[in-house]
Amino acid sequence: MQTFDTDLHGVRRIVPEAFCDHRGRYVELFDTDKYREATGGIEFVQDDISVSETHVLRGLHGDWATTKLVSVLHGTGYAVIADNRPDSPTYRRWQAFELSGENREQLLLPPGIGNSILVLQGPLVYWYKQDTHFEPGRQFTIRWNDPEWGFEWPVTDPILSERDKVGAYAAASS
Repeated sequence: MQTFDTDLHGVRRIVPEAFCDHRGRYVELFDTDKYREATGGIEFVQDDISVSETHVLRGLHGDWATTKLVSVLHGTGYAVIADNRPDSPTYRRWQAFELSGENREQLLLPPGIGNSILVLQGPLVYWYKQDTHFEPGRQFTIRWNDPEWGFEWPVTDPILSERDKVGAYAAASS
């Protein structure tokens, strides 16, 4: 497993080792001991998976308490990660990554980071681990096309939930 810093403070890109032969590929997605060391002791308590079709955009969502480890298990996605932490040196900056079932790259996202995935090739299976349990009403949503952020997307008319169209819910930081 290799880990890399990204342009956003505290966000890490993790590349698990893949074993390939004539039968295909084998990838270890998670090992408690290895990830505890790679993440500075984070203990994950919940796993979630979403399945989406081509041009669906989920996010940008986050909260002020949860660290997430995200990856694409199948399909190809364009992940936009946004730093929504007012005290961060990279506040209001964002970075995009291609995540796919082929590259198996993972992103470690600290609290206060907005997380999204736009499906470029579906169906896309998006897997994420969390170090807190989900609590309704605790998340913030950044509008996908908010002009103040200046996000760049490879699709101009994504399929969105009502929440993501509006992006109005912004839980206060604690």
